[in-house]
Amino acid sequence: MSSLALAIRFARRELRSGLSGFRIFLAALTLGVAAIAGVGSLGQAFLTGLSEQGRTLLGGDVRLQRLYQPATDTERQFMTSYGAVSESATLRSMATAVNNPAKRTLVELKAVDPSYPLLGQTVLAPAGDLQAALACDASGCGAVVEEALLARLGIKTGEAVHIGDSDFVVRARIVTEPDRVAGGFTLGPRVLLSSEGLSRAKLITPGSLLNYSYRIAFAGETTPELFRAALAAAFPDAVWEINDRSNAIPRVTRFVGQATMFLTLVGLTALVVAGVGAGQAVEAFLQRRRATIATLKAMGAEGNDIFLIYLLQIMAVAAVGLVLGLVLGAALPFAVEHFFGEEIPAPAHYAVYPGPLVLAAAFGTLAALGFAILPLARAREIAPAGLFRDLVAPSSRHGRWPYRVAAFGAFAIIAALSVLLSPYPLFNLGFLGGSFAVLLALRLIATGFRHLLVRMPRRKSQLLRLALANLTRPGTPTASIIVALGLGLTLLATVALIQASVEAQVEDQLPDRAPSFFFVDIQQNQIEGFTKLVSGFPTAADFNATPMLRARIVKLNGVPVGEAKVATDSRWAVDGDRAITYSTTRPKDARVVEGPSWWPADYRGPSLVSFSRDLARGMGLKIGDTITVNIIGRDLDLRIFNLRDIDFRTGGMNFVLMTSPGIVDQAPHTFLSTVRAAPDQEEAMFAAVSKDFPNVTVVRVKEALAQVGELLAALARGIAIASLVTILAGVLVLAGAIAAGHRARLYDAVVLKVLGATRARLGTVYAVEYGLLGALAGLAALIAGTAAAWAIAYFVLDVPLVFAGRAVAFTIAGGALGTLVLGLSGGFAAMAAKPAARLRNP
Repeated sequence: MSSLALAIRFARRELRSGLSGFRIFLAALTLGVAAIAGVGSLGQAFLTGLSEQGRTLLGGDVRLQRLYQPATDTERQFMTSYGAVSESATLRSMATAVNNPAKRTLVELKAVDPSYPLLGQTVLAPAGDLQAALACDASGCGAVVEEALLARLGIKTGEAVHIGDSDFVVRARIVTEPDRVAGGFTLGPRVLLSSEGLSRAKLITPGSLLNYSYRIAFAGETTPELFRAALAAAFPDAVWEINDRSNAIPRVTRFVGQATMFLTLVGLTALVVAGVGAGQAVEAFLQRRRATIATLKAMGAEGNDIFLIYLLQIMAVAAVGLVLGLVLGAALPFAVEHFFGEEIPAPAHYAVYPGPLVLAAAFGTLAALGFAILPLARAREIAPAGLFRDLVAPSSRHGRWPYRVAAFGAFAIIAALSVLLSPYPLFNLGFLGGSFAVLLALRLIATGFRHLLVRMPRRKSQLLRLALANLTRPGTPTASIIVALGLGLTLLATVALIQASVEAQVEDQLPDRAPSFFFVDIQQNQIEGFTKLVSGFPTAADFNATPMLRARIVKLNGVPVGEAKVATDSRWAVDGDRAITYSTTRPKDARVVEGPSWWPADYRGPSLVSFSRDLARGMGLKIGDTITVNIIGRDLDLRIFNLRDIDFRTGGMNFVLMTSPGIVDQAPHTFLSTVRAAPDQEEAMFAAVSKDFPNVTVVRVKEALAQVGELLAALARGIAIASLVTILAGVLVLAGAIAAGHRARLYDAVVLKVLGATRARLGTVYAVEYGLLGALAGLAALIAGTAAAWAIAYFVLDVPLVFAGRAVAFTIAGGALGTLVLGLSGGFAAMAAKPAARLRNP
């Protein structure tokens, strides 16, 4: 009989007794595989849903957008030659309750034509036709609004709101808007008007921030790629932001991809941490089988036979864990649909996706191999007599180097797959490197703690001496437990500290420097009266009014931005329209760091620009280089005159492009204004501006900061929930360590009971031991988490680190309590052991 057949026969016989001894191994592997498979499947469900419903979400096959300029007749004819076209215009404005003028709020207006929507349906309450609800007559026009506007203004359907220079009757509430998700982040509730209604409101003025959108539903077999090519050939100088059905909502698609990648990495980390517990469970299983292994070796079994017999058993159990993990992971999208489907705004196609499941199975198989090989290799090398003595005198022998290389190779393949299959390989590499650095730091900290405990002065308390001895004796898994538990707690501590630091910037420091209001769309013929009104308030301070228009960067040193090399962290500046201003003198808060201070006040030569230093570095630009911007359809070359250091945390007007006058100031533009006022005068200022200048959009900085705070809190909660998976993996490591040391703990308990120890005294020893172990894990996590949070705050977020007391308390106390509870539950068997029975049957 061949060695393989004999190994399969022995493995099958041993597995007949069930999975006793493999439960922790099975749970650890199931957890890691389920996390990776579930996250991957859920991410794929959202990506598939976004792709399948791209036409509906976009409102057509293609959407063209640009600021200020509606499509010309020629452009409109070109669009209609490809199919049905719907035009809409979006802008921000103020809405006032007609029956209570004191009630005002910022709204997001969307004016639509009779063709809207080309695809999908706008659902209203009460049910009705959208165009009928928006229709205009001699008495006025209708509007449909989101529920939030009714609540803010305290009105009901059938009542009127004042927008611009006109009143609008709210004829229905918006239940669903087919292309709402594609609209992106908004500062106010949505209000739908007709195009005629927008004209009656008289909000279309030169320089107003109107965004015109054209959705096209193809009538023939044209593809978005062919349409783009034809548009570029027909109108080479036109600047449009174009989206098509294949990627209707790039921001959401990118976010889903990034979130999936990050959570997959968290799941992978949990799998590796749980793998430590699996390895300890394998060690415990082999300890229980040491008599069988010694007997087989004494009867002539070779080391390779032992290795193969138990590797087959372990991989058979691993296969069960893989199946369970894959089933749970595949079921996660359906569970999300059942419990949260109605609350998720993005579409998803909930189904079973083979790709994430195959990847999770590959990761799980490699992890099981990596953590099983080393203890099996050690058992392979120990002689029969050594195996019998292993309980009281653990052997120091390790597996041969080919086995070590094989185990290392399994982990290397896991890392390589995660990097190579990721859309962001550098981020993956950085995450894995950071995780390795944290693991190494935790290991060093754990080793340092152990040495400190060994060198502590001898304590008089016998219970304390026993507890410390259990943590420091040879073969103790103290360091492994601290590392495994500490990794999850480190992630929690890092998130808590970063959240506290960002919240301190948003809530404490930023409001002290930020203005009370932003005023947008102040017309040139209004600026004098507006300045007089706002400055007339006694507490008005730091008033600033700056000309503003929008421009799109189209070339860098003559190279189109699509072909230029732009760093990832600077790409945002060329992906859309940017605010631009002009100034004859240097603003007082402008921090010029390179080049001359400012151009002469009477300068009227070729256009110069003061640019952001950070963006210049990301775009490979220097003083003297040119940036070409498109303003209302006209390209303008700007030569870089100096570079500024811009601090976006001030909350004020931070223009990355500030030009010299002469050309830019001739384009239609409006003014942007900021002011700070005492809290008790903010409402009066808000009311006065809204009454005298109804076209001016008023943004309360406090409300905007509140939305930012909510987003940050939601993100922190999501990461914290993800970190719980890693903590659970650490708990399994602790369970594995308890299982691995079960026989040794029984041996110790029996000896101590023979010497007179009671269950209560043993329980006290275990409580001190595991409580101290958990506290040490929490302290190690706090040290590593603080270092990680500082690095992220300093190098990535550029904010000072705020040390949060809650992070300290939760990390240390949570680690101690969790470890104490699990440790005591695992020690009950040792405390209940009968010395006589154990001595008769060791």
